[in-house]
Amino acid sequence: MTINAAMVKELRDASGAGMMDAKKALVESKGDMEAAIDWLRTKGLAKAAKKSDRTASEGLVCMNVGADCGIAVEVNSETDFVAKNSEFQDMVESITEVAIGCSDVDQLLSESIDGQKVKDILTKNISVIGENLSVRRIKKLEGKCVSMYVHNAVKPNMGKIGVLVSLSKDNKEFGKQVAMHIAATNPESLSEKDLDVSLLERERSILMDQAKESGKPDNIIENMVNGRLKKYLEEVTLLNQKFVINPDLTVAEAAKHAGVDIVGFIRLEVGEGIDKKEEDFASEVEKTING
Repeated sequence: MTINAAMVKELRDASGAGMMDAKKALVESKGDMEAAIDWLRTKGLAKAAKKSDRTASEGLVCMNVGADCGIAVEVNSETDFVAKNSEFQDMVESITEVAIGCSDVDQLLSESIDGQKVKDILTKNISVIGENLSVRRIKKLEGKCVSMYVHNAVKPNMGKIGVLVSLSKDNKEFGKQVAMHIAATNPESLSEKDLDVSLLERERSILMDQAKESGKPDNIIENMVNGRLKKYLEEVTLLNQKFVINPDLTVAEAAKHAGVDIVGFIRLEVGEGIDKKEEDFASEVEKTING
């Protein structure tokens, strides 16, 4: 039987499946619409597709540290209930184990775990769990000594906030302290030279407008802006921040005392940057029950 575009569209509308999946289902079922829907449901594709437009802003960050690099992966779910589920956690851990050799999400989704591609494992678990799931981000940090810290951990390498820190030489204890500091303070960059230029210019413009309202002479205004900009840099750049372990020192001074240089860092927090829909507790429970 010839499968035409109208049939594919009808099946897509009925199931929420993708165009290629809908076409394949129709071919497999010889054009029988009901049989095609059953085929999609059997493969978990209909249910997964219907979930795919739902916001997944919960989940976990999982990390894996190798000999000369560390990897951090964010895998999202719709609710915190799922993030607390051991099967979801096992899936996230297995995905992170194969992520160490990947440079981006697309490459990770094509990796295989026990003969199954990561993207197919996600599709299967969307069907079983009943929520939209996604691998959102993957970040890699290279260095001779990479330390990690997990905040709100459900396992030693998995939680709501994950931080990796690269040092110039081995000092795991100090590396973990710096990672804890980063988890708490969320710096924008390592130093001023690493800070986004547009961010710095935006802050300078705001400070200039504020200073001009004082009505003071231009040379005084310039000094005011420079002073406030220096304070801003002390707040947003890691090396200039007061070290939470010892506030009498900056992070740069603490690193000097420890005999190391901080080469770089990565901080991932679950759901950051995602527009979340506010839901009450009862609604979240109902969503989980109804799938």
